[in-house]
Amino acid sequence: MDVILYAIPIFIITLLIEVLYYRHLGKHQDHYDPKDTASSLTMGIGNVLTGLVSKFLVFGALVFVYKFRIFELDRTWVGYWILIFFADDFSYYWFHRSSHKIRYFWASHVVHHSSQFYNLGTALRQTWTGNLSGSFVFYLWMPWVGFHPVDVILMQAISLLYQYWIHTELIVKFPPLVEWFFNTPSHHRVHHGSDVKYLDKNHGGILIIWDRIFGTFQLEEERPNYGLVHNLTSYNPFVIAFHEWRDLFRDVRKAPSLKAAFLYVFGPPGWSHDGSRKTARQMQEKEE
Repeated sequence: MDVILYAIPIFIITLLIEVLYYRHLGKHQDHYDPKDTASSLTMGIGNVLTGLVSKFLVFGALVFVYKFRIFELDRTWVGYWILIFFADDFSYYWFHRSSHKIRYFWASHVVHHSSQFYNLGTALRQTWTGNLSGSFVFYLWMPWVGFHPVDVILMQAISLLYQYWIHTELIVKFPPLVEWFFNTPSHHRVHHGSDVKYLDKNHGGILIIWDRIFGTFQLEEERPNYGLVHNLTSYNPFVIAFHEWRDLFRDVRKAPSLKAAFLYVFGPPGWSHDGSRKTARQMQEKEE
């Protein structure tokens, strides 16, 4: 967590540079909105504050599992750090993919996708409920196989820092070799697109290879329309933070059966018992 706190001045400085550059080009209205950016910064501050509590929960869970580790891994061995890098990135991919496929996790992750702009401010638009709702379960296998809890937390922070700078439209493309292996601004712009063909694509953290391997990769073609399929009309941070949880509980309360209630929680976002809403897969199948 300290690594993220130390990076906050860099976040603010680079965000201001991006704003001023767009203003210099006369394009700031296409890339920034003062109310939207203020909301993103508020969500980022809230994430840090809630993290002061939730990080204890996450670290405690990692330490508990570490007590039952099946291997004693040498932290001074360079191979240890190579392995933990790939292990963390692999875990992040499945956490991120699940956050788009399971509504329970989407209720927290939707916050990050709620801006209709794609800029460095959007990178700071983070959930207040992710850790508290159990997103850390995707990483619990790491201390079980012998990765130290402190190192797991460190790698999570490094991944989050890496993903900050890819939230920009200023960088178009990197050389093909870089684009093939790493998550880049181009790949992540696709991920933030609300266009049907871009939905639920490019879930990678630092690497994009997992999307290529598991069939969720999508090349950036036309410029994405950013945000949600049904965008929010509020800049209120509490609405941004909790609107999907509110809707989830409403759907469960009105569900006609236990099966429907279960699917409203653990089914994909957009699922409805009467077909009145559509999931990303249903929308994509309709366009095929």
